[in-house]
Amino acid sequence: MTATLSPPISPALADSVTRRFARRTRLAFAIPAAIIAYLVYAAISFDVAGLVQRARMDNAAILLSDFMSHKIHVTRDNASGAVSVSVEGETRHVFPEDRIPDWITTQGGLTTIDLTGGHVVTYDAGGARYEVPGYGTIDIRMDTGRPVLTAPEPIPDWISVSQNRINVTTEAGRFSVSRNRTEVFRYFPGWELFFFTLDSPFYGKGAGELLALATTGDRIDPARSNLGYMASEVWTNKMWRHGDVMWAIFETILMAFLGTMTAAIVALPLSFLAARNFMPLGIFRGAVRRVFDFIRGVDGLIWTIVLSRAFGPGPMTGAIAIAITDAGSFGKTFSEALENIDEKQVEGIRSTGANATLRARFGVIPQIMPIILAQVLYYLESNTRSATVIGAIVGGGIGLLLTQAILTQKDWEEVAYYMVLIILMVMLMDSLSGWLRRKLIKGE
Repeated sequence: MTATLSPPISPALADSVTRRFARRTRLAFAIPAAIIAYLVYAAISFDVAGLVQRARMDNAAILLSDFMSHKIHVTRDNASGAVSVSVEGETRHVFPEDRIPDWITTQGGLTTIDLTGGHVVTYDAGGARYEVPGYGTIDIRMDTGRPVLTAPEPIPDWISVSQNRINVTTEAGRFSVSRNRTEVFRYFPGWELFFFTLDSPFYGKGAGELLALATTGDRIDPARSNLGYMASEVWTNKMWRHGDVMWAIFETILMAFLGTMTAAIVALPLSFLAARNFMPLGIFRGAVRRVFDFIRGVDGLIWTIVLSRAFGPGPMTGAIAIAITDAGSFGKTFSEALENIDEKQVEGIRSTGANATLRARFGVIPQIMPIILAQVLYYLESNTRSATVIGAIVGGGIGLLLTQAILTQKDWEEVAYYMVLIILMVMLMDSLSGWLRRKLIKGE
């Protein structure tokens, strides 16, 4: 048996391989180094260090607390001396005299607010004082219409003093004195008045009492059942506006649905004109493709702003903006799907004497239908999220309510409520889209 020897490797080939290996090694290190250098440059350019220094973690803590809780406001008008107790400081939700919480007591001209843990705020004729355990008494008097602070030195950073306002923030609550009003905010967990407002006959009743009223209790309103009355009180809640919110959610989904379906209906016939195997005229085919590139190259938010100036605000304007943007994307993906069909199936239909319309209907559409359905359902799911932002611009849907709640910078629990609903809406559309894909494409 004769052994076969491999030919010797030439020095030139070995040198070439070595150089290529060294070049690849340098490239493998150069790319991560370039990325790290760019990140460092971006951090310096955007002043990340300064951003961290300017961050107000105390404000972030207050914001997070507002997301998960509500405030009871105890407000005194410094001019008249009148004291009111309300939820979130809203005039529509003021506690009546017989329902004022027991941690607030009023005797003569003296109002005492027990914030628990030894934290006590007292309103008197000359001003107000706050007894803070471990620190001392914060006394504020009005002098020529301005609050003047007397407190143990040094003044801690949780006491904010300006010319016309003094704010005190502790773990027990917040205390604020200005020229016109003196106010205490006490936090409680949960979203107050979420089901029934203070003027509702069902407010303050436990789950057992509500169940008894709904099933066996006497009718509060002779014209309707207690269960119907409860549902009406929840739906028309003046603080949380559940009815308006559900309508806004419906508007958002409708905006996404109309925009997506309109785009698909418009893009499907136009995609035949952009497909190489259906449109032999290169100039005409290129023109259609450039139209697709143009309308999808402009972001949907830009189309929204332009169309809102042209047609005015409203959910329909948002649907048109979605339709224009998605028509370009659908036109591109549909035309690419058409260019990759199996021509044998089309030839089989042609052999029967079918015209172009029948060949497209029975030879082309069945092949691209899974791609069309997958793309349309994916964009419908994605546009449900986009419709939230678009609605904030055109004034429709849940996006408008979310923007209004953020701009007020007061009712952050409503912001959390809308965010939870948006997440649930997206999750629902994701589940629905997945179910439809399995049913329509896989036949499960």
